This record gives sequence, C-alpha cells and structure tokens, in this order.
Amino acid sequence: MNKLLAITAVIAFLALGAESFRVPRQVEEEKGTIATVVDTLKSYYDQSVDTASGYVETIKGYKLNEKAKNLYEDTVRAVSTYTGIFNDQLYHILYPQESS
Repeated sequence: MNKLLAITAVIAFLALGAESFRVPRQVEEEKGTIATVVDTLKSYYDQSVDTASGYVETIKGYKLNEKAKNLYEDTVRAVSTYTGIFNDQLYHILYPQESS
C-alpha cells in the first residue's frame, strides 16, 4: 500500500511538474495551485520516509537478528541432544544386550 502511494505521488509530481513547464512562469512571491500541491506531496513523502526510517531504526534496536540466531542455536542444540537419545534407544531396541 505504501509503495502504491509513493508511486502515485511520484507520478503526480512528474505530471504536475511537466504541466507547469507549459504555462508561463508566475511571480515568485505568489505560489500557484500546482506549486502548493507539489510542496504538499513533497512534505508527505518526506514525512513517510522519515517515519519508515524511524521504524527501521527501532527494529534494529530490538536486535532481532541476534535473538533469532540465539533461538536457532538453542533449537539445534536441543534437537541434537534428543536425536542422540533417540538413536541410542533405537540401537538398544534393535541390538539388546543380554546381561547374564
């Protein structure tokens, strides 16, 4: 949804920018409707980029990669332990030792 909004904003910005080249330039002090719309779209885009950057920094702050790596290592360690126990039990079922 955010990508669609960003693409729409860029297309509108380009279309409005191309249209503004066809009309004679206005006095610099007076902002036209197109300039106001473009400035508003630019501010919305900048705010969305800043918000996304903030979210990315927040996620990096949670150290999710390190937590996922630790979870994976703990899981592998537990599975290997239980696999070893299962293999040992299976061996003793298939090859029982007589204790006489």
